[in-house]
Amino acid sequence: MPSLENNLHYVASLIEFTARKTKNRVCEVTSKLGKEGLEHQLQVAEVNHCLSFGQVSDELIEDFGISEGEFDLLSSSQFKVPSHTAIGKVYRNLVLDVLKEGDNVAEVFFEVLTSFISDEISFFDSGVYFENRSYIMHSYLQGRLLD
Repeated sequence: MPSLENNLHYVASLIEFTARKTKNRVCEVTSKLGKEGLEHQLQVAEVNHCLSFGQVSDELIEDFGISEGEFDLLSSSQFKVPSHTAIGKVYRNLVLDVLKEGDNVAEVFFEVLTSFISDEISFFDSGVYFENRSYIMHSYLQGRLLD
């Protein structure tokens, strides 16, 4: 039986990879996929994780019409940029932290990745991605970064 935790990590990492590759924000890539696309990606994650991120990302770009953007924090970051899988782990943890019994996982996943927190996590110079899980979760729930 596939692990929800592993599938969330894989799909979040894939979205981060695709966002970097296409120079789009995570929320833009997630919006292109929509809730149904996210649901599908979670269902096929166990199979897709055997493929390269590049191959699966290319399929997403083509299937969902993700065009080249202008959001490139990678080249302008002053610090070492965390890997797409490290950022995927941050998103996975946040989704698991806010997910309640009976929630639709794809809907919660969509809400998290299209919220303000995704831009905060993606601004690598701020270090939000490096904060503890509790801080990120409570900031997300409050709709703003906590002081």
